Amino acid sequence: MSLQKLARELDETARQSAAMLEGITEALELLTDSTAGKDASVRQGMMMIITALQGQDRIEQRCRNMALAARQFSLLPPTAPESVYDEIWQSLTLDELRVPALSGVAANQAHGEIELF
Repeated sequence: MSLQKLARELDETARQSAAMLEGITEALELLTDSTAGKDASVRQGMMMIITALQGQDRIEQRCRNMALAARQFSLLPPTAPESVYDEIWQSLTLDELRVPALSGVAANQAHGEIELF
């Protein structure tokens, strides 16, 4: 698989994951506006949905970042030094992709307060 094809597939994965959340977001907005949203268990469920939405957003961002990196890698000559690849990784916006020590550890970190985008 070429790096350009890999980038396209990552973009498509990001697009599909974003599209599947439209209905979930609409349902969450409906619950927020209804009297059911005042029930403690419903509020807890809503917070769980919001956390899941934030996780999807992070996955979408990762896919888009990796697609960008793959496109940049595909433009490099085969003799490009490792430092050029490192610079590309350093330019990405998500710390777990940009900082080698954080690679693959996002699931083990505290995620802070829940916000609705």
